[in-house]
Amino acid sequence: MFEEPKNERRSFFKKAALGGLSLGGMMALPIEDTLAHTTSKVNRSSNPSDLRITDMRIAQYGNVPLLKIYTNQGIHGLGDVRDGADKRYALMLKSRILGENPCNIEKIFKSIEQFGWHGRQGGGVSGVEMALWDLAGKAYGVPLYQLLGGKFRDKVRIYVDTPTVQDPDEFANKMKGRVDMGYTMLKMDIGIGLIKDQKDTLTNKSPWGPMRGWSDKDVMSYTQTPHQFTHVQITPKGLEKMVEYAAKVREKVGFEIPLAIDHFGHMGYNEMIKLAKAFEPYNIAWLEDLIPWQNTEQWKRITESISTPTLTGEDAYHKKNFKDLIETRAVDLVHPDPGSAGGYLQTKKIGDYAEEFQIGMALHHAASPITFMGTVHAAAATYNFIGLEHHSVDNPWWEDLVTGVDKPFVKDGYVTVPESPGIGLELNEDEVKKRLREGEKFFAPTDDWNEIKSWDRTWS
Repeated sequence: MFEEPKNERRSFFKKAALGGLSLGGMMALPIEDTLAHTTSKVNRSSNPSDLRITDMRIAQYGNVPLLKIYTNQGIHGLGDVRDGADKRYALMLKSRILGENPCNIEKIFKSIEQFGWHGRQGGGVSGVEMALWDLAGKAYGVPLYQLLGGKFRDKVRIYVDTPTVQDPDEFANKMKGRVDMGYTMLKMDIGIGLIKDQKDTLTNKSPWGPMRGWSDKDVMSYTQTPHQFTHVQITPKGLEKMVEYAAKVREKVGFEIPLAIDHFGHMGYNEMIKLAKAFEPYNIAWLEDLIPWQNTEQWKRITESISTPTLTGEDAYHKKNFKDLIETRAVDLVHPDPGSAGGYLQTKKIGDYAEEFQIGMALHHAASPITFMGTVHAAAATYNFIGLEHHSVDNPWWEDLVTGVDKPFVKDGYVTVPESPGIGLELNEDEVKKRLREGEKFFAPTDDWNEIKSWDRTWS
């Protein structure tokens, strides 16, 4: 694990002398080295201007490919390729970053950003970008938030995700349990999957068969059909059954705690307006991903028709793809995930741009503790931040995957922003090895991806 050098109390000239540099020598050095040698907590084993990327490897646990970038100076950076993404989204980028200075993050991003796209397809570019920020922080001996412009807050508020159980009373008790754990902001999944088997709750469900969930990859299935094309409608009885979950939760947790809702199901925007209005008495913090994020005009119709805040964006890649949502004020809140959006800096850029239009930003996360803590840094550095999602609260070994940071991460609903260099933690290698996905190896060589075999320019 990278160890932070002691911050000894010496004068500027004494530091320069001990570092083997005269003022004249400093004037001849690149700005990166001048900054490095005049920073009190710099990693003196690193000469940032001479850093070069030498390797990139993957170690996958569950559905999260962990990514590690190596350098010629023995320091490394950690990221991941978002939950549910294919590790090859990142591996194909290896040949395009070998030999580069990892501290030139925006330059590297410029060369690989064309290979990112929405959803999990943004995971490769984003994973590389996130690992580079960790590496740069270690090289300069500063926490990630400092490289993003400094922090607005010392602690980052967490909202905890809570998948719904079938029985409304049982679910309400589960949500109350989150409050008892210290969480001050909640999100719950309330979708038509809860009522689809009950008579007279939905109209036009028959063409979609069992209306299966995430595992159905058939392009003509309900799961893969965008909301506006299913023509599923919710009945008055269906609305009553759906609203019962929110009512029971409010009875248990009260009205002072923000309570958001996600995963409604695939229905058109008219049905979502109908559903949103039914939830209004329960003062919902936001309604998330009611329809696909790309449907800006329909989002605007929803937002202007209801009083509950709207939110989307976890599967959108790059700031440029948030611009329509923001500039037209089609949603009340943006919701990027650094693992899809392009990494930590793109996430901050999205938040900063939303701020210009008086729009707040919440952050989605459902991957490893490495990028969870990296996202904490991005949240700390963004003014209009509201809350960060914690998707692994029910996983007893999730925090064991890393070392070097206080645990539990979340205390009284907040995470303290780390002050160690980079993201501020390292992998617990023994634990990661225990959790490797079947057939996966621990950062095995990836030499097959060393050679670039295409001309990448996209213009003539």
